[in-house]
Amino acid sequence: MAQLTDRIAVVTGASRGIGRAVALELARRGATVVVNYQSSADAANQVIEAIQSGGAQAMAFQADVSQEEGANNLIKAAVDTYGKIDILVNNAGTTRDNVIMLMGAADFDTVINTNLRSTWLCSKAAVRSMMRKRYGRIVNMTSISGVAGNAGQTNYSASKAGIIGLTKALAREVAARNITVNAVAPGFVLTDLTSSLPEDITKKINENIPLGRWGTVEDVAQATAFLVSDEAAYVTGHVLQVDGGMAM
Repeated sequence: MAQLTDRIAVVTGASRGIGRAVALELARRGATVVVNYQSSADAANQVIEAIQSGGAQAMAFQADVSQEEGANNLIKAAVDTYGKIDILVNNAGTTRDNVIMLMGAADFDTVINTNLRSTWLCSKAAVRSMMRKRYGRIVNMTSISGVAGNAGQTNYSASKAGIIGLTKALAREVAARNITVNAVAPGFVLTDLTSSLPEDITKKINENIPLGRWGTVEDVAQATAFLVSDEAAYVTGHVLQVDGGMAM
């Protein structure tokens, strides 16, 4: 298991779901984790308690990372508290699904800002510190919807495809400073949001997954942990699909 001892990690949208699993996995491997959340303070504190009970260090930080001030304050808090930032996982995201004829402009803007703009803002803030240290690992959470598109998600698919383009461009910009930038593209993953789907829908989805099952948040967290480790030091600009083979 790749160790992350002495690494300082910031995970956005880390109070639940994939972000929570990523925060816990990085801490399990020895990283100190800054758990970002926007509104779920109780959930974020539960993540902190879980990390600390495992013997690692963590702090929670509230910020709307789709806003420049929030993103800058988050990264500044990490650097001020721990002296550096080694790892950034851009996971904050949302959905506002609808067919394009019924989707309002506000729903498009909300998804683009929460998913894509936050990734750009946090990366920009973190890169300043990483470049001075000549070390950094950035992982951006995209989706198979950004790889292959998904009906009813023109806003979400656009935001996640944008993250892929951002990842590849930034990887080229910062490679000379020993900073890698990669993306993880989860497929259908079991979370609180997906657990309520009707059985007929989940069965139909399973039929399109070559491995025959939905992913877990731990599947995504372990892939992320690899990309931020020294074992992945020669991997950059890559999109790692964690989708059971759906988008191969």
